[in-house]
Amino acid sequence: MKAKTLKFSAGMFIIYILITILAFACLYPFLNVLACSLSGYNPVLSGKVTFYPIDFTIEAYKMILGRKTIWTAMWTTIEITLMGTALSLLLTILAAYALSIRDLPGRKVMTGLILFTMYFGGGMIPTFLVVKGVGLYNTLGALFIPQSISVFNFIVMRTFFRELPDSLTDAARIDGASYMTVLVRIVLPLSIAVIATIGLFYAVGYWNSYFDALIYIQDDAKFTLQLRLRSLLFGNELGSAADDVGGTVVMPQSLKMATVAVSTLPILVVYPWLQKYFVKGVMLGSVKG
Repeated sequence: MKAKTLKFSAGMFIIYILITILAFACLYPFLNVLACSLSGYNPVLSGKVTFYPIDFTIEAYKMILGRKTIWTAMWTTIEITLMGTALSLLLTILAAYALSIRDLPGRKVMTGLILFTMYFGGGMIPTFLVVKGVGLYNTLGALFIPQSISVFNFIVMRTFFRELPDSLTDAARIDGASYMTVLVRIVLPLSIAVIATIGLFYAVGYWNSYFDALIYIQDDAKFTLQLRLRSLLFGNELGSAADDVGGTVVMPQSLKMATVAVSTLPILVVYPWLQKYFVKGVMLGSVKG
């Protein structure tokens, strides 16, 4: 008995060590970005910064947050994230609920057509022509309307709805409730976990979206935060090799890292609030196909 306990303890110890190493490997890039953004000119120039700041300074953040273009891009990204997540959740919930009704005529055909789009698409050029043809080019709508439904998220939510007890919905239907009433008053209150999880998936996707903005947005005033970040990182918006901010020399590398941290922080703040729903929502919606 003791030998088994020692063997189990040794195995768990090795697992914890491996998880710790893996967690540090995942956290190190972000810690390095944060450390470089808070370090002085000379440590960054000499490459001494690892995962903690040297010669602590916040001048890079003062310069980045003092730029109007950053605040404009951040607000644009927040708008897209909020509108896109709301629209995507609405369409996904309606589609998933409708196709979870077992006696819906043509349910399998419609589900098959939706699944078909998961494996086959028109491609970038046809999609661009469609977006331009319907008048969405160079508008914020082009960043969330064409991709408002994810087939994967639809499958997870539909599966969750199908796992709800039929007795609940059948009793409501017998009492005269419409399908919409059943959805709003019975199904949605029981689906908070999966809705929060799918909403998080959509929100992170819209927040990090870069390629769509690069293709569809030409107006500089409509740049998203990720597109603005690209301009700062690969353009000349950060100035020369060293900028003087309030008498303090700031390394362009620190400015770039500060920009990355500013663009990443808002979505990281959301995660702790939805973490309790994350695993539960995915698992509940993935029990059966």
